[in-house]
Amino acid sequence: MRIQKSSRTGVILISTVVVIITSMVVANATQSITTPNAAFISYSVAAGANSAPITPATNRSVLVMGCCTTTNDQGVGQVSLLHIPSTGIKWVGLESNGSGITTGFSGTAPTHIVWIDLYHGVDIEVAGVDTILIHNDIGATRTGNVTLIW
Repeated sequence: MRIQKSSRTGVILISTVVVIITSMVVANATQSITTPNAAFISYSVAAGANSAPITPATNRSVLVMGCCTTTNDQGVGQVSLLHIPSTGIKWVGLESNGSGITTGFSGTAPTHIVWIDLYHGVDIEVAGVDTILIHNDIGATRTGNVTLIW
């Protein structure tokens, strides 16, 4: 009887220790999830023209997704971008129409970042050390949108 009682007490003690340790681990493993910020920019850019400059968030990764919605020239491209203040823009991503990977670093306009239309005439470019823009090199107005998430 005495062995059985001390066995039961030992099991209860070990169970209590396991619960305490598990609670401590769970408390330390808690992850905080924040809602991302986003900017949605619609564009309608005339032939040979540029959009207004866009300033991405600084010192953090920014997902930039752009598309052209003009009939017969629809396309989509995306990059992960890092805006280093007063220095430039660094990026890596995918060109539209399955044409490959784009990567680079620049603070000089008009450096190509990513094509966002089918015929590779509409792209996102470096506008300066702290900004990007949408450029239309096609012979007609193009419309679409660009979304930045950070």
